[in-house]
Amino acid sequence: MAPLPEDSPQLIGEDARDTAVQRLQEAYAEGLISHEELDERLHQVLIAKAHGELVSALASLPAEHPNTTSTIAAAGGRIQRRGLWRVPRLLKVESAFGRVHLDLSQAIIEHPVVDIELQLGTGGARITVPRDAVVDIEGVRTEWKDLRYRTPRRSLPGGPKIRISGTMGFGRLKIRHARR
Repeated sequence: MAPLPEDSPQLIGEDARDTAVQRLQEAYAEGLISHEELDERLHQVLIAKAHGELVSALASLPAEHPNTTSTIAAAGGRIQRRGLWRVPRLLKVESAFGRVHLDLSQAIIEHPVVDIELQLGTGGARITVPRDAVVDIEGVRTEWKDLRYRTPRRSLPGGPKIRISGTMGFGRLKIRHARR
């Protein structure tokens, strides 16, 4: 099987489609879109084959409280966000024990700058950012293991700036750019 060309559209999975359907249903329930608009957008989501088609179906929805801070916290276990999800302007991730995996490669990023604040005890974290993102890791302090991030050889213009800060206890932070 031949590899996909560099500029091929990113295909979507069922979890991303389900998330998009849920977001549209929530927007309708909140009175943000009409019944006709819900039908039209649901049809667009259900026949979508590429990630960009899902994003366009959701892009004009009003932001979900864009200036608020969202916190994901767990005492133990795994924290994971992936697929099609809306990234808040400020995301705080707190975990005493367990691994964290944030995948922003298919996420809806409406802000030019996104701050991710990590407060992690034991356990590593892996963050996947969009190919065109600019990453700032100056605010991260690691206690035990190192930080792994390699800037891309070729940078693409126009992406969001992802600022990562906070404290890592006894785990490694790995940051990588999405391949597609």
